[in-house]
Amino acid sequence: MKNEGHCSDKQHKDLERQKQDAAIRDRLAHIKNKILVMSGKGGVGKSSIAAYLSVYLAKKGYRVGLMDVDLHGPSIPRLLGLRGNILPAQKVGKALPIRFMPNLEVISIESLMGENKDLATIWRGPVKIGVIRQFIADIEWSDLDYLIIDSPPGTGDEPLTVAQTIPDATAIIVTTPQEISLADVRKSINFCRQVHMRILGLVENMSGLICPCCGKRIDLFKKGGGLLTAKKENIPLLASLPIEPEVVDQADGGTLEKMIDSSSAFNNEFQKMVDTIIQMMTTNITVSKRIVQEPKGIDRNGKVVFAIPIADGKLCSHFGHCENFALIETENGKIIGKTLHTPPPHEPGVLPRWLQQMGARIVIAGGMGSRAQQLFEEKGIEVITGAPIDEPESLVHQYLEGRLITGANVCDH
Repeated sequence: MKNEGHCSDKQHKDLERQKQDAAIRDRLAHIKNKILVMSGKGGVGKSSIAAYLSVYLAKKGYRVGLMDVDLHGPSIPRLLGLRGNILPAQKVGKALPIRFMPNLEVISIESLMGENKDLATIWRGPVKIGVIRQFIADIEWSDLDYLIIDSPPGTGDEPLTVAQTIPDATAIIVTTPQEISLADVRKSINFCRQVHMRILGLVENMSGLICPCCGKRIDLFKKGGGLLTAKKENIPLLASLPIEPEVVDQADGGTLEKMIDSSSAFNNEFQKMVDTIIQMMTTNITVSKRIVQEPKGIDRNGKVVFAIPIADGKLCSHFGHCENFALIETENGKIIGKTLHTPPPHEPGVLPRWLQQMGARIVIAGGMGSRAQQLFEEKGIEVITGAPIDEPESLVHQYLEGRLITGANVCDH
């Protein structure tokens, strides 16, 4: 009897999980773009950027949701001056987020804490995972253009749950110019690549202070670290935001939205960043998460040789200027061999002929011009562009398992 009761309890939990999964899928289907704002370490201004990005998008007329999953240190309500708590929705078991602006909705664990907002949330991983899933499934979000998710620093349960629960989420990673911050940011970059989350770009916050007396720039936290990291990791640098005392004052006062009308260097740079993000999402979102279909005339389970340009052991986004090519031989859907080869000098038509002679049937690349793709096709070699920066074996495994997800083709000429 005990075993029967145990099985019944397990079946009930499985059923509830399935219902929640269905609710999550239904809710996410009504949200166009999901952006996770994350950082490798605390104190870099991540929450301020998430809040300000949400307000800016809403001011531009987009329907925006802001979800604070920093469960131990929620700061979004205080940055925006939110005073209310969430309310029950008309649907049973659902709740309404707090409406900060006519087209900006906000949810944070602090909104559930009653009068005492200083209570500590002492939770282990499974509880945190459940809360984040509930934030998606049980909150009656409107149909949204953007859902901005403020994650706690690091690569723990919260960002991992977002990656697993929202498979088409993209990431913005916030850092400061100093090396101690950049070292942690590189962990965040590797985290995104391991969970196959597209990185929109890097934001370097606190990038110098303009002296109010003489107008000279003072680099309090060094200079240019964000740009160097972005170049090395082959990701965009979205903005270098200077230190702005007005941001601190408005954030402490819960009036961050007033920064929108500021003429400061910070605001001007932030506006450019928002415009860049909108352009990236509207032009690339339709292809940024497409699963590669099997090329014509190639049997995924047959004998296939893949060619992948690499640098530092991972895919090189600059196809014609890579250090080596990894040639990976597969048969019956499994990798059976790998060799590294130094390519000949890069000239039109040379690489297609060379790789054809090496037996390559499929090239997996970050970006490639249309003329180069045509030359490969003339040699009977299929080309896959927009692949994530990952180890060649991992890319081939993803292809063979039918889960290689590619982004926009950013060619290198």
